[in-house]
Amino acid sequence: MTTDHVQQPEETDHPQSTTGAVLQELALYAHRPFCDEADPRPLPEDRRVAGAVADIFDALVATLQDTRLEPDLEDLLWGSTNLFHRAAERVERELDDNEQAQRCSQREQDGSEVKSVELERLLSEGLTLIERRDSMEFFRDCATEQFRLHLRKPWTPRTGSVANRKMLTASMIDSRDFIDARRRAEREVLIPAGSKIAFTAGQDFNDHRLIWEVLDRVHAKHADMVLLHGGSTSGGERIAACWADARKVAQIAFKPDWARHRKAAPFKRNDEMLAVLPIGVIIFPGTGIQDNLADKARAMGIRPMDYRNHSGG
Repeated sequence: MTTDHVQQPEETDHPQSTTGAVLQELALYAHRPFCDEADPRPLPEDRRVAGAVADIFDALVATLQDTRLEPDLEDLLWGSTNLFHRAAERVERELDDNEQAQRCSQREQDGSEVKSVELERLLSEGLTLIERRDSMEFFRDCATEQFRLHLRKPWTPRTGSVANRKMLTASMIDSRDFIDARRRAEREVLIPAGSKIAFTAGQDFNDHRLIWEVLDRVHAKHADMVLLHGGSTSGGERIAACWADARKVAQIAFKPDWARHRKAAPFKRNDEMLAVLPIGVIIFPGTGIQDNLADKARAMGIRPMDYRNHSGG
C-alpha cells in the first residue's frame, strides 16, 4: 500500500516592512534619541528637581546624624553634590564632540539634502545637550545650596570651576550661529555682567567682621557686584568667598598658575584680575602680593580701598 505525499510548496521569506522594523526596534530598545529624531521627552521641572535633591540630603542627614557614621557625613554630602557636577561636565564633553561634528558637517556641505539633514540633526542634538547640561547644573546648584544649609560652608569642587550657564535662545537656526552663541555664553558665564570689585588679603588675615562689614558696604552701593578674588583656601580671601556665597553675589576666583609661572604666579594673577577692569579694588593686610595689586591698580587709575593698616583678628 502506497501513500501519496503531497509536497507542500516552501513558504517564501517575506521581507520585513518598514513599519514592522520600527515596531520591532521600539519593542527591543524603546526610544533611542538622535537615531532619527530628537528626544521628545520633557526635562524635569525645576520645582521637582529642587524637592528631589532636598529629599536626598535630608535622608542622608537624618540617617547618619548622631551615629558613628556622622564623621563620614560631610564626605557623603560633598560626593552627592559632586555627582551632579561630574554629570554636567560629562554632558559638556559630549557638547564639545557635537561642536566638532558640526564643524566637519559644515565643511562637507555640498547642497545635497542628505548633508543638510545631517547638519540639522547635529544642531538639534547640540541644543538638547545644552538643555541637559543646564539641567544638570541646576541639580548641582540645588545640591550646593543643601550642602551649605546642612554643613554651614560653601561647596567647592576639588578641581575645576563651578559655572552656571544660561540656556541659549530657542530661535537658533543656523549651525554657525549655534557655535558662535555657545562661545559667547562661555565668555559671559566666566565673566558675569555687573560691577567688578577686586579683593585681596593675606592668608594670615582673619578679621571676618571687618571683611564682611566692608563687603556689605560695597554691595549696598553696587547691587550688581561681582567679586574678584585670588581663590585662597584660607585667610581673608576665603572669608570673602564665604561672604559672596552667603550674599548670593557672583564671584570669580583667579588662582595662581604655579606650574606655568612659578614664583611669579601671584603677580601674573594680579595682572589677570586687573585685566577684567574692576571699578574698585579692596586691599587688606598681607604680603608683597597685596602691595603689588595696590600699586598696579593705582597705575591704572583705580583708587584702592586700602585697609592694610588694620591687623588681623
